[in-house]
Amino acid sequence: MLCIPPYNASNNIDDSVVAVATAYCEKRRAMLLLDSPSEWTSVDLAQTGFPNKYAAPSHNAAVFFPRVNMPNPLHGDQIEPFAPSGIIAGIFARIDTQRGVWKSPAGLDAAMLGVSSMTVPMTDEDNGLLNPQGLNCLRTFPVFGRVVWGARTMRGADAFGDEYKYIAVRRTALFIEESLYRALKWVVFEPNDEPLWGQIRLNVGAFMHNLFRQGAFQGASARDAYFVRCDASTTTQNDINLGIVNVNVGFAPLKPAEFVVIRLQQIAGQIET
Repeated sequence: MLCIPPYNASNNIDDSVVAVATAYCEKRRAMLLLDSPSEWTSVDLAQTGFPNKYAAPSHNAAVFFPRVNMPNPLHGDQIEPFAPSGIIAGIFARIDTQRGVWKSPAGLDAAMLGVSSMTVPMTDEDNGLLNPQGLNCLRTFPVFGRVVWGARTMRGADAFGDEYKYIAVRRTALFIEESLYRALKWVVFEPNDEPLWGQIRLNVGAFMHNLFRQGAFQGASARDAYFVRCDASTTTQNDINLGIVNVNVGFAPLKPAEFVVIRLQQIAGQIET
């Protein structure tokens, strides 16, 4: 995860910094948590400003609205507005530890401890306007207090129909991709043939089955929850000649047997010198 709160609570991060940070997260398989601009002081301003400000939305980034009011220890605990991205990152980390990256970092489990109120109070109707655009709302509820009430990526607008609409789905894919990328580095000096492919299927299958047993995927059986393919159908003779082995991994994050597919490439069949 990456978040870049503004130096001053009333300021914003430059668009150029957001662009660089987004590209960095896409390259590093990370998630960027963005604060809504301080100028969005109403639901109407957020509704019109969100699609205009982020013309090239990324599924490796998410935006949260509004800003929060909380005590400032540097000013005698006076209640002041703050950008929430640091708080959101802490909630992500807490839920990752308690439940796993596949659990949506929102809902009653995503309590914003220490926050006094939101700078813009929101109703269910307001939430219904912003959430379908992919803007994640921060809400206050009686009894439950302040919580994160949205878990969509910047590609989460209903109009996009993106397979990475939800933060949890995208982060699960990034987690699997990064884990397998690191775990399969050993293949580089192995002959690129069926014995190697079988070993890859075995290793990756064990990893995916462990996630399945932890509840990361939907489906009552492993067959409905995930698949691993690494054979002549994924790695052609031309790939072998180029020293490449391809692995296709699918997982069902929302419904059984409805897979999000990750395609990995590794160097293989190199002669050690």
